[in-house]
Amino acid sequence: MRVEARLAALLCKIMVNQADDVAGIISSKAGLKYLGPDVDAMKAVADAYSKRSLKYFETALRDYKSQLEEDPIVHRHLSSLYDTLLEQNLCRLIEPYSRVEIAHIAEMIELSVDHVEKKLPQMILDKKFAGTLEQGAGCLIIFEDPKTEEIFPATLETISNVVRSAKIMA
Repeated sequence: MRVEARLAALLCKIMVNQADDVAGIISSKAGLKYLGPDVDAMKAVADAYSKRSLKYFETALRDYKSQLEEDPIVHRHLSSLYDTLLEQNLCRLIEPYSRVEIAHIAEMIELSVDHVEKKLPQMILDKKFAGTLEQGAGCLIIFEDPKTEEIFPATLETISNVVRSAKIMA
């Protein structure tokens, strides 16, 4: 099995949220014959993803740079995985707040303020959460999710049925 295929197989496990299975695959009888720096790199990524730690993820990317950036497909998927992990961590951190300083978020997630300031507007535009940035004050204002009343869809359906009935009767 080629190096890229081994990395891809392990990466697939991580991408489908089964990062915990990677250690078992590597330590299995079949996996032991493929040990090497490329497999160690994927194990480090899986560990970081299991722990939901951006810091460990970045460490794995730095420590195994040649193994993880050599294949452009693996690199692209790892970038996507990093973005997903970053978004999950940011959402989890901002959840208890209605207003929070961006510098505080950056400190809690151990990233630069610039990095967090670039990611938050993307997340707002992608509707990952409802909010706005108050850049003059360096704050993020989080809006409550608008709850749709159950009566509104039922009312719209009733009105639609009345209109259809009126057209049929006419």
